[in-house]
Amino acid sequence: MESATGADGKHADGRYPGDDGVTDDFEIAGVPDAFQRLWTPHRLAYIKGGQSQFKDKNDCPFCVAPSRSDEESLIVHRGTHAFVILNLFPYNPGHLLVCPYRHVPDYTDVDARETVEIAELTQTAMRVLRDVAKPTGFNLGMNQGVTGGAGIAAHLHQHVVPRWGGDGNFLPIIAQTKAITQTLDEVRTQMATAWPQTSQAGDAGAQ
Repeated sequence: MESATGADGKHADGRYPGDDGVTDDFEIAGVPDAFQRLWTPHRLAYIKGGQSQFKDKNDCPFCVAPSRSDEESLIVHRGTHAFVILNLFPYNPGHLLVCPYRHVPDYTDVDARETVEIAELTQTAMRVLRDVAKPTGFNLGMNQGVTGGAGIAAHLHQHVVPRWGGDGNFLPIIAQTKAITQTLDEVRTQMATAWPQTSQAGDAGAQ
């Protein structure tokens, strides 16, 4: 950043702005202030669309996701009866969702094979996150029904949220804002690369 000009409009070295043919930084539109900017462009999807309640599997994002590429849908791993996908609206980087392929809303709706694979994929997700991101804790859970806080109540999904000390600072508490330090595609690539090639969940589900 160029130094400020004096009362005569000159720099400290006697040059006028633009004397060297190079545009001075301060001539670009914008006024510096004391605020720091937290650039989180992926949140624009939330601002524009929000979390709608989907009625059936034809418009359910968890039903549509497996029909697309892993990169397009942010899928980390595909099992036999369930898959692992990044949350489009993460609380923290690496916030994963474990979903059955079947379009069922309630935990009591999944059968024994789905239950086993969801549990095993959740365990694997924790191991991979520990290896990739070194979290010091986790939040695991299923929000059941609209009144239970489910963003998409029509399709069951298990949250796997990595936690670090200090991630619940004043931003989410006071300003309802989270700063996410990586893009979703970067996180997906890291997680998919670190995921075990042979999944116990896939083997168990195929039996």
